Amino acid sequence: MTDDPPNPALLPAGLMDLLPPAAEREAALVEALMAVFADHGYERVKPPLLEFEDSLLGGNGAAVAEQTFRLMDPVSQRMMGLRADTTPQIARIAATRLGLQARPLRLSYAGQVLRVRGPELAPGRQVAQAGIELIGGASPEADAEVALVAVAALAAVGVAGLSLDVTLPSMTRLLLDEAGLEPGLASRLARALDRKDAAAVAVLARDAGPVAAVLPALLAAAGPAVAALAGLRGLDLPPAARVMAQNAATVVEAIQAAAAGLSVTLDPAEYRGFRYHVGVAFTIYGPGRTGELARGGRYMSNHDEPATGMTLYPDAVRRAAQPSARRPRLFLPIGHNRAAAAALRGQGYATVAALSATDQAGALRCSHELRGAEAVPLGEPAAEPRKEPAAEPRKELAAEPRKEPAAEPRKENN
Repeated sequence: MTDDPPNPALLPAGLMDLLPPAAEREAALVEALMAVFADHGYERVKPPLLEFEDSLLGGNGAAVAEQTFRLMDPVSQRMMGLRADTTPQIARIAATRLGLQARPLRLSYAGQVLRVRGPELAPGRQVAQAGIELIGGASPEADAEVALVAVAALAAVGVAGLSLDVTLPSMTRLLLDEAGLEPGLASRLARALDRKDAAAVAVLARDAGPVAAVLPALLAAAGPAVAALAGLRGLDLPPAARVMAQNAATVVEAIQAAAAGLSVTLDPAEYRGFRYHVGVAFTIYGPGRTGELARGGRYMSNHDEPATGMTLYPDAVRRAAQPSARRPRLFLPIGHNRAAAAALRGQGYATVAALSATDQAGALRCSHELRGAEAVPLGEPAAEPRKEPAAEPRKELAAEPRKEPAAEPRKENN
C-alpha cells in the first residue's frame, strides 16, 4: 500500500473527458441537429441542470427516480435532483411557464444528463441529449412527425442507412393485466418476453387463458413493419389492445408515406425503455454497430396532456456520422499581416498566433502558415524571389566627326 496521491486524470466510473477534435465535432453536430428542429417549428428551451426533487420527479419524472442523483441545497435546505432525462423537465415547462400557449406546442432542447448507472452496453453515466417534444398533439400524425423530424436531422448531419424500430411498450403490460394472471406467472412471462424466449413464452402461456394465448403470436409478429402489422391484424386482441395496434398501423403508414426509403420495423412485444411511454415508441439505429442514435415515443405529460417526443444522443451520432474535414489551423508569425489573417478566418481558417519567437507551427498542430497574405500548407517551400533578367549594357553610338561647312572661294576685287 502506498501513500501516493490519486492520479488527477482519474475520473469516476462512467465519466470521461471529450478532447479535441471530438468535442468540437460533437458541438457542431448538436447545433446542426438543433437547426433542423428549428426548421420544423420546434422552439428551443433550456431547463436547469438541477431542480427541487419533488418537481423533477413528479409526473413522468418518477420513471427515472432510481437513476437520479440527489443532494441537499445549502440555500433552501431542500432536496434537489440532478436530471437523468430532459423530457420530464420539458413537461414541467409546458404545463407551467408555457401553460397558456396554444397547442400543439413544439419545443426542442440540448444538454447533458447524469445517471446513477449506465446501461450494460453503454456504461457512460453522463449523456448528451438533443431532442424535440410535441405537447398537446394526440393524433397518430404527431407521433409520425417526431419520428420523421428526427430522421431528417440525422440525415442532415450525414448519417446514412437509418432504421426506425417501432415498438408498443404498453401492449405487453396491457395483455398481462387483462389476462388476470397471478403475480408469479405474470413475472415469469414478462421475463421470457424480455429475453425473446419464444419456447418459454409458449409453455407459460399455454394454460394462462385466452388473452395470454396471443403472446407467442405477438412475439412472432416482430419484423419488417408491413408483415408485422399483418400479423397483428390476425390476432384476437382485447379491444384496448386492438385500438393500440390500429394506432400503430396508422403511425407506420404515415411514416412510410413521407419516407418511402426508410427501413421501418415493428416489434409489438418489446417493452423495454422508459416506463412513461403509453403508445408507440421509437428507436432509431444507424449503420453497423453504432447502437441507438435516438429514442422516443408517446407519453402523458403533466395534467394528463398527450405528448410525444424523441431524444437523440449526440455521442452516438458522432460515431455514426460521416467524418468531416478538420478545420485548417493557420499559424500567424510575429508581426503578421492582421488584415490577411482576418480575411482568412472569414474563409474558414482557425488562426493560431505566435506569442514568442520560439513558437513553431508544427508543434501547435497547424496545417498552414501565413506568408505575406497567403495561407501556405506546412512543408511547402518558400517561393524563391523572382529574378529579373539582367539588363543588357546600353550601346552608345560612336560620335560622327563634325562636318564643317565647305568654305566658299574668296572673290578678289578687280
